[in-house]
Amino acid sequence: MAWAVVWLVVGIALMIAEVLSGDFVLIMLGVGALFGAGADVLTGNVFIDVAVFAVASVGMLVLVRPALKRRFLAGSGHRTGVEALIGARAVVVSTVDYEAGQVKLAGDVWSARSLSEHSAPIEPGTSVTVVEISGATAVVSAEP
Repeated sequence: MAWAVVWLVVGIALMIAEVLSGDFVLIMLGVGALFGAGADVLTGNVFIDVAVFAVASVGMLVLVRPALKRRFLAGSGHRTGVEALIGARAVVVSTVDYEAGQVKLAGDVWSARSLSEHSAPIEPGTSVTVVEISGATAVVSAEP
């Protein structure tokens, strides 16, 4: 039972150290140490404890860590603010050219301008796509 306490302390210490590193390596080793503590409680053999620790740690590093890193690095994938408006559809309220105009976008009326200086004015009622947001102006393109 004494080895179980050692494994437990090592596991907790590794998990606390993970907070400082943030690389998902020490947490995997800490979980492996907890498995080693469990093995000691069940078998009482230190060699089996070490084997369980090694297998659990390698398994976690190879199988779990890559999935966790992908999950945390990918983010939520949810766009917010003006990023959420890019690619959205809007309806022209007043004629839009390269200088000025207005569109109804996400329930609000926005000032707008066309994407290209050489494009024809876009008439009211036309559906457009928001290409970018420049300040408080929606840059739009007529849909084909």
